[in-house]
Amino acid sequence: MVTVRNYDIPALRQLDMAHHLPAQSSYGLQVELGGSRIITHAKGSTVFDGDGHAILDAMAGLWCVNVGYGRPELVEVAARQMEELPFYNTFFRTATVPPIELAARIAGLLGGDLQHVFFNNSGSESNDTVFRLVRTYWSMKGEPDRTVFISRHNAYHGSTVASASLGGMDYMHVQGGLPIPGIEHVMQPYAFADGFGEDPEVFATRAAQAIEDRILAVGPEKVAAFIGEPVQGAGGVIIPPPGYWQKVEAICRKYGILLVSDEVICGFGRLGQWFGFQHYGVTPDIVSMAKGLSSGYLPISATGVSRQIVDVLRASGEDFVHGFTYLGHPVSAAVALRNIQIIDEEHLVRRTREDTGPYLAQALAERLADHPLVGETRSLGLIGAVEIVAEKGTNRRHGAGGQAGPIVRDACIARGLMVRAIRDSLVMSPPLVITHAEIDQIVDTIAAALDASADRLAAL
Repeated sequence: MVTVRNYDIPALRQLDMAHHLPAQSSYGLQVELGGSRIITHAKGSTVFDGDGHAILDAMAGLWCVNVGYGRPELVEVAARQMEELPFYNTFFRTATVPPIELAARIAGLLGGDLQHVFFNNSGSESNDTVFRLVRTYWSMKGEPDRTVFISRHNAYHGSTVASASLGGMDYMHVQGGLPIPGIEHVMQPYAFADGFGEDPEVFATRAAQAIEDRILAVGPEKVAAFIGEPVQGAGGVIIPPPGYWQKVEAICRKYGILLVSDEVICGFGRLGQWFGFQHYGVTPDIVSMAKGLSSGYLPISATGVSRQIVDVLRASGEDFVHGFTYLGHPVSAAVALRNIQIIDEEHLVRRTREDTGPYLAQALAERLADHPLVGETRSLGLIGAVEIVAEKGTNRRHGAGGQAGPIVRDACIARGLMVRAIRDSLVMSPPLVITHAEIDQIVDTIAAALDASADRLAAL
């Protein structure tokens, strides 16, 4: 039994405003609202704030707490590893036991030729590693002109300079003079917005063709890789139409371009397979991963790399001069290894695929799809979205667009449910340990929040 400490919440809020700069926030709004919502403890799929509110966390923290909160097994393995070896680096041909064992475990889950793993600390760093690794690979292979990456509009690949540039979010590019040169962005496979009413196969072909068109425009001999999330998470849970990923893979193979699958959100069971590329039946050359790797208990990420790429790196005899002090941290790696064991032992991947994922899809369809404010519900495994519209049967938004999601999200939070607003949609990715009753609570709360927000939405 964990004893919850008695915090002075007003004092913490003052310290928050005085000294703490939270991520991706308006610091003016932080002060205007009197500081942040302070989460003090959590258990299972529920978090508790300093004001005594219980909040069902339908976002699993930040798409990451796959095994749920309060797992003593992960606390115990962290403490044991800290006692034995709290830290040593992996520079200069040195390694520690946990990352070696974890790399082997990840390679087994990836399968095929994806047998090598480079560790990092965050999803952003994992994609930074992708950026440098891909360009280094082509240079060592004797094709140094292959430097261009192709990504998609509205993709999210991280917040560092390189990973934010790889991403396709314009509002992030405005700050810092991004994207950096050598990155091209093409249309996303967002059928509800960009292919409304279009035949899914026709739309899949059109979205994939945009990639080939850009390759030809840039010059195939200059294109290094295509990077994409199996399902675009932070972009709004954009689930591509059937056949899209097979078409993308075929295009990459046609022009000898590396295929990178960003599994930072989709990995470790989220889509009902260990990795999203396995759900879609494609074979990437590189896989970035984080979040569910440790269920967020400690910072760690990884980049899975194919044998063919590593063979070129080894044959060159050159150093890959890239890395971070804490990569392959023994404590984080030990926790990640135990986390994977929990996911495996509790059959959470299969449960997501065969039980809770279908239950979420059914609940969304039966209880929300007919709501007058809902244009579409969609989900795959335990990731889903609800599109909010001004007119049923269309994709027309309230007002100028982009305001509906935050309004309904706030109504959800006020009713004890944490979801995320992305423009005019609500998105969710609950812990893989979520129960049927908790899924019912998610859907019913969204319905109540939509009803409560109707007048305010109509006034936009």
